[in-house]
Amino acid sequence: MSKPVEITDSNFDEIIQSGDKPVLVDFWAEWCGPCKMIAPVVSELAEDYDGKAVIGKVDVDANPSVSAKYGIRSIPTLLVFKNGEIVDKQVGAVNKGVLAQKLDAQLA
Repeated sequence: MSKPVEITDSNFDEIIQSGDKPVLVDFWAEWCGPCKMIAPVVSELAEDYDGKAVIGKVDVDANPSVSAKYGIRSIPTLLVFKNGEIVDKQVGAVNKGVLAQKLDAQLA
């Protein structure tokens, strides 16, 4: 079973530059209610897109520099990277279909 990758300040660049696969990064925190609502969806996406995309999570409290670098002010914020560049963004909890659509657009 594939799980979201834990992304930190130290491994962030390495992961988002990891080849030609799109990378979905979920910026979250333990105390954030909507983050908890979307967590199972992010886990399902990690399973569904295993081998096709990288799905990761950044705890904003534990990793302040990545969060600051991308101006994360409200969470959950989900960024989609391709070739190290942000290609899509979602602020707030959404259903799985919305996020799957964003990933599918980068796989085409």
